[in-house]
Amino acid sequence: MGCDGGTIPKRHELVKGPKKIEKVDKNAELAAKWKYCALSQEKLRRPIVSCELGRLYNKDAVIEYLLDKSAERPNAEAVAHIRGIKDIKELNLTDNPEWEGERRNAKGDRYEDIHCGMFICPVVGLEMNGKHRFCYLQTCGCVFSDRALKEVKTEICHKCGDPFKDEDIVVLNGNKEEVDKLREKMEEKRAKAKTKKSKKSKATETVSTSESKDGTVSPPNGVAGTSSQQNGGDSSQSGLTTYIFNQCPYFH
Repeated sequence: MGCDGGTIPKRHELVKGPKKIEKVDKNAELAAKWKYCALSQEKLRRPIVSCELGRLYNKDAVIEYLLDKSAERPNAEAVAHIRGIKDIKELNLTDNPEWEGERRNAKGDRYEDIHCGMFICPVVGLEMNGKHRFCYLQTCGCVFSDRALKEVKTEICHKCGDPFKDEDIVVLNGNKEEVDKLREKMEEKRAKAKTKKSKKSKATETVSTSESKDGTVSPPNGVAGTSSQQNGGDSSQSGLTTYIFNQCPYFH
């Protein structure tokens, strides 16, 4: 038995073995997180924002999502926790002077280093390319390497001078354990805000209910109050006449 042309098939051509699992280049996948938007998968470009979980987005992509959440998107789960514009923070990034962008390899005849970051740490100069741990401050949006925050202990931002606390530090593109911790922190923060809002609304309802039960209404300026009512109807009538005279432009 042979194929057309008198060729004899070999065993590996007739017997199908198990498919080889394609391995993903972890370095390339890691570098892509720092160069592409987590929602649109387009290249990151200013203005760049981040969420409470430390993911990077193009601001316009997030705004388009918030305007129309019903539209189908391939990475909608990456922004499912974003409720509004207040849940994101615009980042204050420091450009890498060695980054030339697409102009560097426009002809395709030069080696392109995927680990060359677009941005760097303004304190120690480390590139933001996935090899080093980076964080941003929720108070001002400034971005630093974790090494800079550990080596230079301070409660004031190195770049803009705004004060911050340890709880304001958010890890960018963290691992699974770090993202889980950030998610717990986010849910706890939102639960506290919801409880505080609920208590405030209940207090407002209590005050309004007590006022309606008492039936007391504050008299306008110029109208005699309770004391005038006790002194007699003439005093109250006189106060009301004075109030009408002051308010009505016909008498002026």
